[in-house]
Amino acid sequence: MEKKRAQWSSKLGFILAAAGSAIGLGNIWKFPGRAYEGGGGSFLLIYLFIVVLLGIPLMLTELALGRASQTNIVNTFKKLGYKQHSWVGWIGVIGAFIITCYYSHVGGWVLRYVFSYAFEAPAIYRDSLGYFYNMLGLHADGTTSIPWTALFFAALFMLLNAVVIIRGVEGGIEKFNKFGMPALFLLLIILLVRSVTLPGAEAGVKYMLSLDLGKVTVNTFFSALGQAFYSLSIGMAILVTYGSYLSKSEDMIKNTAVVCGMDTLVAVLAGFIIVPAVFATLGSGEVGKGGGFAFVSLAGVFAEMPGGRIFGVLFYLLLLFAALTSCISLIESIVAFLTEEFGWTRKRTTIILCLILFLIGCLYTCSQAAIPLKGIWYDGVNGITHPALCDFMEYLTDRIMIPLCALGCCIFVGWVWKPESIIAEVEQSGFRFRLAKAYTVLIRFVAPAAILAILILSIFSGVTLS
Repeated sequence: MEKKRAQWSSKLGFILAAAGSAIGLGNIWKFPGRAYEGGGGSFLLIYLFIVVLLGIPLMLTELALGRASQTNIVNTFKKLGYKQHSWVGWIGVIGAFIITCYYSHVGGWVLRYVFSYAFEAPAIYRDSLGYFYNMLGLHADGTTSIPWTALFFAALFMLLNAVVIIRGVEGGIEKFNKFGMPALFLLLIILLVRSVTLPGAEAGVKYMLSLDLGKVTVNTFFSALGQAFYSLSIGMAILVTYGSYLSKSEDMIKNTAVVCGMDTLVAVLAGFIIVPAVFATLGSGEVGKGGGFAFVSLAGVFAEMPGGRIFGVLFYLLLLFAALTSCISLIESIVAFLTEEFGWTRKRTTIILCLILFLIGCLYTCSQAAIPLKGIWYDGVNGITHPALCDFMEYLTDRIMIPLCALGCCIFVGWVWKPESIIAEVEQSGFRFRLAKAYTVLIRFVAPAAILAILILSIFSGVTLS
């Protein structure tokens, strides 16, 4: 066991690491499509409102829990004197474990596409869907095979994570994010300039700035709520862990606002990259979202774009940095728990954990097409179903575990430990919490109601808001 608990060496180091944990693939390949569906500027305003109203208070709550306890999420509740609430931490750690199993493999696919656009772009352009399926082990003649290429790049992606985490909080995670986050923003700027200067991109820019209220429905609000909630690393053990490395002198309110602001900025910039680029190349009706859109549909954009191969490489490098910074934070939250709970060394824990995560993740990749692995699921609309294992893993974490962990934290802080304890922790740094009363109302009533809405929609309607 480490004798002295690790800490961030600087305010900048924490902000970049926390922002890196929040800025993930969903910011880049889901937000633009949701913004398009929600009427462009109309969705942006709704999203910003939800981030301020719910995102910042929820992030602040988890960071403050971590700083107050100075330990991992499971031991947080024990150290604060409420051992019976440790179930919240267990859900967070187990959820982070399952998420990392599949997120690390998707990160591997992204890494594969960096090389694919560098060396095999024409093959992608000829048949983007076939190329993607072939990587996952489904061939044009209908036969399947073990997707060795996808598994190899997933292993390489996991190795990159392990190398960073073994080096520790300051020497590994913080140092990597000080390089990775500026690189991510540089790539965003380059891609933004390329996108908005394409012939025909002006229509996409105007759409993203327009207030198309005709497209705003109840679903728009739920879509913005889901995007904000799942985008900020809430309910995954990450923020409590990262908060536990914070110095008592840090201004938590300002730092939280900056992290949420950076996460939102990346999502908005991604929207102004993808929507105008699709408008300019494929047409306004072709804007989509999710992994299928990123790996398959965007090939048409790069094929039509001057210098498309180069910008394809840059785009997937952007996704790679987003995936790495998020995956590192997930693994760190599990490593922190294991090293503190069992006294194992960081290096040994990281190596064994990453190997296990990778091997379980192989089932996720293989269940995409190569092997018919199934799970079992129930929702109010479809009843009992047997989704592919890859879908089952995502349902389990996104529909139940993440919102349940976040709800548990809200209830604990709002009604057990009391908001006054969070307020006192925040004010330890000498900065007055001017919105303490508003925070109390939000964490006791508004945030739990919003998270309950996500849970109810997920379980009873069969809709995933992530």
